[in-house]
Amino acid sequence: MGVVGTHVPTSFATTAINTRIAFLVELARRLHQYGTTAPRLEGAMSSVAQRLGLVADVWSSPTAIIVSFADQAQGDEGVAQVTQVMRLPPGDVNLARLCEADRIADAVIDGQMGLREGFQSLRALGAPDTRRAQAGLIASYGLAAATVVALLLHSSWVDLITAGFIGIVIGSITVASATRPRLAVASEAISAMVATVIATVVSAYIVPLALKSVILGSLIVLLPGMALTTAVREISSGHLVAGVARMGGAVATLLKLTFGAVAASQVCEAIGIQTHDYVVPPLPAWADWPSLVLGSFAFAILFRAARRDWLVVMGSVILGYLATRWGGSISGSLPGAPVGVFIGGVLLGALSNVYARFAHQPGAVVREPGIILLVPGSVSFRSVSYLLDRDASLGMDTGLLGITLLVSLVAGLLFGDLLVAPRRSL
Repeated sequence: MGVVGTHVPTSFATTAINTRIAFLVELARRLHQYGTTAPRLEGAMSSVAQRLGLVADVWSSPTAIIVSFADQAQGDEGVAQVTQVMRLPPGDVNLARLCEADRIADAVIDGQMGLREGFQSLRALGAPDTRRAQAGLIASYGLAAATVVALLLHSSWVDLITAGFIGIVIGSITVASATRPRLAVASEAISAMVATVIATVVSAYIVPLALKSVILGSLIVLLPGMALTTAVREISSGHLVAGVARMGGAVATLLKLTFGAVAASQVCEAIGIQTHDYVVPPLPAWADWPSLVLGSFAFAILFRAARRDWLVVMGSVILGYLATRWGGSISGSLPGAPVGVFIGGVLLGALSNVYARFAHQPGAVVREPGIILLVPGSVSFRSVSYLLDRDASLGMDTGLLGITLLVSLVAGLLFGDLLVAPRRSL
């Protein structure tokens, strides 16, 4: 949805206000469901409403949307005629459906599709995933876990295989929880417990593992690094309620994951399962490159990108990782250091706006996958783990590093928007 003017086509001005509002409400619901941040959702809704001859005052949070609609024909003295309140669960990034919702909105604005047809098309996007899509999502959990163990943690082959297997198990739990509300509430804690138990048993009775690396890698998809980054972005843009609420949700997820891992490790210790303290040789350096390619493919599936966008998403993931490594190397720091994360954020923020401008698609296709390997989810998990182990000093140091990385990434994204101004709301 691009930046639009104030001209209202006659066809919209004469359409019943309820028809226009119904389309806008469904659009807001879909944008929220597919992971749009509060400032971008509010901007998109306001611009589309303007083209439909309405004035929309939008308030968005991770769990609710409130929209007040007034007819532009009333002029500046007009008051809201309809106020819609929607209670929604937190959204999850789905790039394919986000792009489709954006296309439908543009088609309606351009007159290529009627409002009722657009409403039905948006409603159809809510169809559940097919079994094939669910199987692909489960497999991507395992592939992403193995990639993180190989690429970021530089562990061994056995660590990679074990993390991949645990990732598939966790993916199955996550997919099952999508239709089971009671399981969904505790799915993070259950996944962390399952990951810790499997890794501990394998390390004790089958082959020694770098236990913490395997557990961390297998849980990487569930870590709320993206949510923390989005929360800080919302707070920095003045959307305080949405940002603080999202921050609270991310912290709750982090605590559930940490509790599950710590509880499972204590249970294993109590029943006498002892892991072996033996270091397996790490993967060779050349393994980073195939791991990066496979990992970028896994994230293309995890973000549910359309097949036509897979190469764009994969390129974004690879570019973000390489930019961070390059930024860290030129500053004399390790890859993943704050300077490298800042440079990666600037590059991805600018390129996402360029992509949105010329491809006429949401910049999220580049921005969200590109920063996935930059977000400080693993650092935050380690910080809370150290604190629960009563190592306050190391926990505070790690937490400070996580905050520094988070601020560096958000600052980079903001600077990227300054370099290339966004021309589209999404």
